[in-house]
Parts: sequence; C-alpha cells; structure tokens
Amino acid sequence: MEQYSQSAPLFESRIGSLKKIHQGKVRDIYDVDDGHLLIVATDRLSAFDVVLPDPIPFKGQVLTQISLFWFEKTSHITRNHLSDLRVEEVISDSEERAQLAGRAMVVKKLTALPIEAVARGYLIGSGYKDYIAHGSVCGISLPPGLRMAQRLPEPIFTPASKAPAGSHDENIDFAAIVKLLGKDCAAEVRRIALEVYGFAAEHARSRDIIIADTKFEFGVDKSGRLYLIDEVLTPDSSRFWPMASYKSGISPPSFDKQFVRDYLESLQWNKKPPAPHLPPEILARTSDNYREALKLLTA
Repeated sequence: MEQYSQSAPLFESRIGSLKKIHQGKVRDIYDVDDGHLLIVATDRLSAFDVVLPDPIPFKGQVLTQISLFWFEKTSHITRNHLSDLRVEEVISDSEERAQLAGRAMVVKKLTALPIEAVARGYLIGSGYKDYIAHGSVCGISLPPGLRMAQRLPEPIFTPASKAPAGSHDENIDFAAIVKLLGKDCAAEVRRIALEVYGFAAEHARSRDIIIADTKFEFGVDKSGRLYLIDEVLTPDSSRFWPMASYKSGISPPSFDKQFVRDYLESLQWNKKPPAPHLPPEILARTSDNYREALKLLTA
C-alpha cells in the first residue's frame, strides 16, 4: 500500500492541465474525460460545516490511503468508483504529480445520490440527541435507558439528506429515501451500507478500534447500477474510538476530528465563518491521530 509522503501540507490543489469542476470541504474534483474524474484529497479540515484556515499535515494522504484500503477490502460486497487509470496516466507534469502524491485517485464519472447513507453501531452524536428527544433514531425505535456511546443491539441504517454548503445535513427516515431513490434502490443502499459497516467494524475490532458509526456516499451509472463512491470509513466520515479507552456514558476519545471539535467548543466561536486558527499543538495532535488510525487499520 502506498504510504503518505513528506510533502508540505496542501490547502488547495492547483492542476493547470485539468478543469476543476468542484471544490468541497476537503476534496477538489477535476474533469479528466467523458468517463473519469480526478479526486484530490487536500489537507483541509471542516468542523461544524466550516472549513478551518489551517491544513492538517498528511490528512489528505491518510484519507486517500484508508479509502483505497477499504475499497479493496469491500470489493466482494459492492462495486466502487475506482477506475483502472492511474494518476500518472492523466497528469503528465511532474510538478503537478508531486503535488498529488498519495492523495489523488482517478475514478469513474457517476451520478451521486442525494443522501448520506449512515450506519450506526453505537449511540452518539445526532443519533444520541434524537434518541433522547424521541426514543428513536430516524424512525427506528430503540430500547429505553441506553447511555451515550452505548453499543446498539444491532447496527442501524440512519440516512441523512444532503444539505447545501454551509448548512447541516438532516436525519431522515427510510420512507423519505424511498421517495428520493425509489424502493429498490433505497433497499439496496441500506443493505450495502449495513453490510460494509459490519464487515469493516469486525476488521477494526481485530485492530483494537471501534467504528462507532460511518457515512457512505453512493452513485449510479447510466444503467442505474449502484457504486460506493467518495471516501470510505475514514476518520473524516466515521467515528473511530480506541478500544482500550472506550466506555459508555461519555463521548470517548477518538482518532477522528472530534479532538478538533472539542477544542473549538472550548472557544468563544459562533461556529460561523471565519473559523479561528488552530494552535500548532492542536494541528500536530490531530495529524498524529489520523496517521495512527491509518497505521492500526492497515498495518
């Protein structure tokens, strides 16, 4: 597996040979040809739906390497958007290739579905807030008396609608995604999300990591076939908890960006742009967390 390089942190990619068609919170997307896209994972970090001004060293490379690991590991469960093209085949300039080392992949051009497919094995975050308010999550009733971060009797599928930039995604029930996607597609998204999560959670537990929850994105080709796309089971899209320090009743220590969220919660910030700068020690600790997750999962 390709490891991350010692390049300088990358806040924004600049690829002059291709047209940039989208810039998300973390990823820059370029048009390659009629059938392919180039996805670049930068070192940007978002918290509370705001992009922070300071890049996290190695973050984009870690996200890419973890995603590639899971795409390969779960290919027996579902097809994914990886293509046979390598970055070197679409980027001829050596300086541009150096900028992309370990943080880019060439993928099939697909139509993304308008939902976040969330799988939860533990009760935390917005799921816990819904449970406290309603005794259920996304319309799924749960036993009374569950504590924060408690393991659920079985994993549940709790989709969310995709919100416009700067807004929060909203949890929705399964009936809502049936209306969005159709009955068969919605059922297949749920099945794949829960199967991939269950497979990955078992692997992670063997490496002393709990994957509390995760969100997947899916796309379809012109024939309507479903593909797993974007990123998979990374510290940005999942909650990773060290098993050794896990206990219910609190928000456990994590390998993901919860460390940054906790720091920002300690500040007098209204969670609107512009975001505050992060101190060097917070940047370094966050980078270490991401790299530790990569090491434990893929070693």
